[in-house]
Amino acid sequence: MQPAVEFWRKTYTQWHRSEVAIHDDRYLDVIYEVMVLPGYVDESLTDLQKDMVRQRRDFWKAQLSMLESKARYNSPLNANDQQILAKLANGGRPLNTVLNGASERVRSQRGTRERFKRGLEISARYDRQFRQIFRNAGLPEDLACLPHVESSFQPAARSSAGAVGMWQFTKGAAKRFMPESNRVDRRLDPFASAVGASRYLSYAYGQLGDWPAAITSYNHGIGGMKRAHNQVGRDFARIVQNYSSPAFGFASRNYYAQFLAAREIASNPMAYFPEGLQNGPAFVSSGNFAAE
Repeated sequence: MQPAVEFWRKTYTQWHRSEVAIHDDRYLDVIYEVMVLPGYVDESLTDLQKDMVRQRRDFWKAQLSMLESKARYNSPLNANDQQILAKLANGGRPLNTVLNGASERVRSQRGTRERFKRGLEISARYDRQFRQIFRNAGLPEDLACLPHVESSFQPAARSSAGAVGMWQFTKGAAKRFMPESNRVDRRLDPFASAVGASRYLSYAYGQLGDWPAAITSYNHGIGGMKRAHNQVGRDFARIVQNYSSPAFGFASRNYYAQFLAAREIASNPMAYFPEGLQNGPAFVSSGNFAAE
């Protein structure tokens, strides 16, 4: 899990929104380059900027496809080829395994340093009450970090899947787990949604029996994580590595690592944002979420 946590730590605190990491989507310590977009870069990329990122992805896909071909036919390798192979084989990974299909695993990840910092500043308004909600439910207080992953603490966030609010509830989940949501849509209420999240996570933990799976179910669903247990077993690292399901894509595989990275940063924000936060540090870590 550590390479994935480190990847998201860099995404949240090191890479700015003008920087884009081109990387392997399975082995997150394999970063081919961090490109810097020229000129002004807003929260959303322009079509031209998106095209620049696409071109760099295509470049690396072509490089890796050529390298796979060279390895297959034992062709001579140049210095650049050797550097790429060293990245792929880092940590003792079998080279044949990681090189196979590497060209299809190229992905780009834009930095979110500005957005995450703003989320930390906003979280200061909610942290104490959120932590109390989870404490009252008998749950780890550090679950108050989940909005960093879901919405960067944006109260009016909306997703393409129809999830709404800081805690990103769908209508169906809100109806089941949020108080009084059968009469009025309270998904834009951060505190009502936090209560709903505590109810959901308590239920998920009861169904799944461990926190890595329960937290990941916030993205992938309880049924999906039960299928992962049945297919792979309860070792969460093995689930991330080996569980195969069309719905268990990059976001689901990385959800728990994102949570761990966000939790670590929120527990010691000055270590990552030494310039200071507008509202000061808010979060003190207290829970244990080790992969069980």
